[in-house]
Amino acid sequence: MQDDLSTVNNNLIIRVALRDYIYELFYLMTRVKWCILFLLSVSQVNSQTLTLQEAVNSALSNYGTIKAKGNYLKAAQASVKQASSVYLPNFNLAAQQAYGTANGQFGPVITIGGLNSASSGPPFLSQNWNSAFGGLYLANISWDFFTFGRVKENVRVAQAQEQQNATDLDQEKFQLEVEVSGAYLSLLAAQRLRISQQKNLDRATELRRVVLTRTINGLNPGVDSSQANAEVSSARITLTNSINYEAEQASQLAQLMGIAYREFLLDTLFINKIPASFYDSIGMNQTQHPVLKFYQSRIDLSRQQEKYFDRFKYPTFSLVGVIQSRGSGFDGTYSQVFPDAYTHSYWNGVKPENSNYLFGVGVVWNLTNPIRVKQQVLAQEWTSKGLQNEYELVNQQIKTQLALADQKIKYAIDNYHEAPVQMKAASDAYLQKSVLYKNGLTNIVDVTQALYALNRAETDRDISYNNVWQALLLKAAAVGDFSMFENDIK
Repeated sequence: MQDDLSTVNNNLIIRVALRDYIYELFYLMTRVKWCILFLLSVSQVNSQTLTLQEAVNSALSNYGTIKAKGNYLKAAQASVKQASSVYLPNFNLAAQQAYGTANGQFGPVITIGGLNSASSGPPFLSQNWNSAFGGLYLANISWDFFTFGRVKENVRVAQAQEQQNATDLDQEKFQLEVEVSGAYLSLLAAQRLRISQQKNLDRATELRRVVLTRTINGLNPGVDSSQANAEVSSARITLTNSINYEAEQASQLAQLMGIAYREFLLDTLFINKIPASFYDSIGMNQTQHPVLKFYQSRIDLSRQQEKYFDRFKYPTFSLVGVIQSRGSGFDGTYSQVFPDAYTHSYWNGVKPENSNYLFGVGVVWNLTNPIRVKQQVLAQEWTSKGLQNEYELVNQQIKTQLALADQKIKYAIDNYHEAPVQMKAASDAYLQKSVLYKNGLTNIVDVTQALYALNRAETDRDISYNNVWQALLLKAAAVGDFSMFENDIK
């Protein structure tokens, strides 16, 4: 009876071992597949490492928002030139040639909506249809030579709009540089985590191989192989999740760079050192911070519009001049006495004969404008105060972010120094437990716990190294100086 139970137990162990060897073969085939895909991805990018500076430059060149705000700036620059051209006087040339009657009539007339004829001639006792050609040629000039600074203020408004668009472009570039750098570091962290999870899977697979060998030889119970299989499956799931997370981060970086999604080979050299800027006491300069400069430019534009609107309560002084020539097919003697004194000749009708000129100075002042302008200026003043409140809010947020960045830098450096200690201890513990297990001096639970600790230490190490640079990037964003981060990665 005992022999039969021993035979059944041995058969069960053999079946479990065969199953585990099949899992191992499947795992090796999967590894080969991933290696082939990796080599293909590397060949697609021509084995070129994408540096952080290249990623930032690509984003600044390709990102749609940067292009749009660059065009808005060009439009504002054109508006400044257009506003400056208002200084020039209006100079019009006009000519017309017509054919029709010239009946006159005594009596009052009024134009409604500009619909009225300009025929002139002597009055007749009855309607007639005598027709001839006529022509009118004139040159007109009008110049609002004094408007109490309205034109100058309009130019300044256009210049303030140009300045706002320029600062908007600068702060958009600054924020994009920070965002791309953050996405680059996040992808780099994801790649490091994927490598760590791959190592963890390799260790779990090696542990399973040891367990299977000892189980087949009867040195360990069969349940150890099930525990080892569970650890391998868990490691595979974690690796798959890390690969998926890496793909998400790569997609985010590609989107910011304005290119199609692809695999990225990133530069890892600069993460092996502590940034020198950590030891520099750099404060925030409100007048040079790109984001604050943009919000200040909005306030400046609104205040300039206040001044411009205020100028509309004053009158406008204008200089006008007209030179006019007329031609007509009706003779000067055309009347009831000489009703035939006209000609149908085209040239005699349109040929200029009589000329007049006029020069004058005029003033126009709508006396109700001050009432309307006062409310318009008041509305703009409230708008300026609202923009000032937004500036103060953003300023406070940036100061808070700067204080947080200093704290994150402190904690990131502490973790950076602790990570190697944790890593060495976990590595030594796993080595010890695995050796003891191979010699039958400990159980699978102790080895599994050591495996967990080593995987956690590797993960903490990868995150702590990356957090050092993330903290510096946060401080650069708060200070408003991307160069303090950029200079450390060169």
